[in-house]
Amino acid sequence: MATAFLSLIYLLFISLGLPDSLLGAAWPVMHLEIGAAEDFAGLIFMCIQAGTITSAIFASHLIRRLGTERVTLISVGLTAVCMMGFGLAKTPWMLILIAFPYGLGAGAIDSGLNEYVAEHYESRHMSWLHSFWGLGAMTGPILLSILLTIGSNWRRAYLMISGIQFVLTAIVFLSLPLWGRMAERVPNEPGSEANGGANGSPIGSDGRPVYRRKGFFGALFSMFLYCSVEQSYMLWGATYLIAAFRFTPAEAAGWISFFVTGITIGRALSGFLSMRFTNGQLIRYGSLTVLAGTICVILPLPAMVRVAGILVAGLGCAPIFPCIIHDTPVRFGKHDAQEVMGYQMAAAYVGSLTVPALIGVIATRLNELLIPWLILMIAAGLFIATERIAIRKATNGSPALRS
Repeated sequence: MATAFLSLIYLLFISLGLPDSLLGAAWPVMHLEIGAAEDFAGLIFMCIQAGTITSAIFASHLIRRLGTERVTLISVGLTAVCMMGFGLAKTPWMLILIAFPYGLGAGAIDSGLNEYVAEHYESRHMSWLHSFWGLGAMTGPILLSILLTIGSNWRRAYLMISGIQFVLTAIVFLSLPLWGRMAERVPNEPGSEANGGANGSPIGSDGRPVYRRKGFFGALFSMFLYCSVEQSYMLWGATYLIAAFRFTPAEAAGWISFFVTGITIGRALSGFLSMRFTNGQLIRYGSLTVLAGTICVILPLPAMVRVAGILVAGLGCAPIFPCIIHDTPVRFGKHDAQEVMGYQMAAAYVGSLTVPALIGVIATRLNELLIPWLILMIAAGLFIATERIAIRKATNGSPALRS
């Protein structure tokens, strides 16, 4: 029963990723059919992220009232309906109307599942589960590329993903009685980081508002920068490949899936590496790898080497998000973890909301070849921000992010 329940959580993480990279991959053909300007994708993305920010901020309150299982059920169902809406939309403004409720569903399930896993499972499970998010995010562009190659269209991709989400909604509904029982049976395992294992001891609540806790804003800023990098690659990567290498939209969608492939493979590997290295070390190595991959994309190297840089950047992104998330109960204590997690996810969505849209405006107004340069600057900021957290933690004697 425990194995079946954990398998369900893995399936839910796949469902989280399925729509995430589809908009960016589909947009080069999508905007032509519905009559939207190329940079209109940024506005759609802003509406999606506005919904995710709203639901992430209030997720802890919803979960306390309804439970993680009911919030998950409602959220997956809402996502299924919105994916169908995307597939049937005839005008750009229909996409705008659907984008906000889609964001509400995505944000609630993201915050709820991340907090649940951070509280009840070890770091390796967090990495492996997020690798399954990467599997879902990788599948979206690949599915689109196949459909375009065989003469179908982007609408079919959205409708197929909607169907998958409806099936998952039914599975979650049937599993509702399991959630409470499993939470009692799978507390954090002995020696796990959230129980004071390799990476530190929990910090009890001291009665102060969470935003006054040490490290609160540093954790939020790191999430902001990380998701800015990740979503900028996913939203504008295909557009850059078309501009730089004259790829067709189908080819660009296929190649940009290498970024998500890197994330997926890297998170599977980092699950094993977390048994040997601390979260802080994995965050450091990941940030450096993102910088190296993005520099490779920029340098005047052979085309295939530069495209391979996208895969390297994805590998670097792999451990950063799950390691920061898994450290939340360690750094802020179980009592405050759910609320801090909501703010962290909100910060992540603010980064996803604002930075890719800004990059889109700059690139479409000036030159689309600037896209990797802009991402490089954000990645450098991410490395500096995470290093500052590590130095501060080492100085204060807390090992939560110590390298």
